[in-house]
Amino acid sequence: MKLSRRTSWFLAAFGVWSMIIWTTFVKNLWQDSAHQAFTNGDHSHPTAFFWIHLTLAVTSFVLGVAVGVVGLRGVRAGRAAE
Repeated sequence: MKLSRRTSWFLAAFGVWSMIIWTTFVKNLWQDSAHQAFTNGDHSHPTAFFWIHLTLAVTSFVLGVAVGVVGLRGVRAGRAAE
């Protein structure tokens, strides 16, 4: 399948955006200002809230990287074809 230049750049940008957003999310989850992720603020006792949101973040990060890689491959293939 051949991707257009516009689609390839969109996918690459989405991958970068995903890495930034989900890394920030995990940092904020670790800091836990609402005291929901850890019992009594103790990082050795994570709650179910922490594990669910960490799983969400890691999965989204990995999928974002995969989409970004597809976009970069499309950009490279478009340049090679020119």
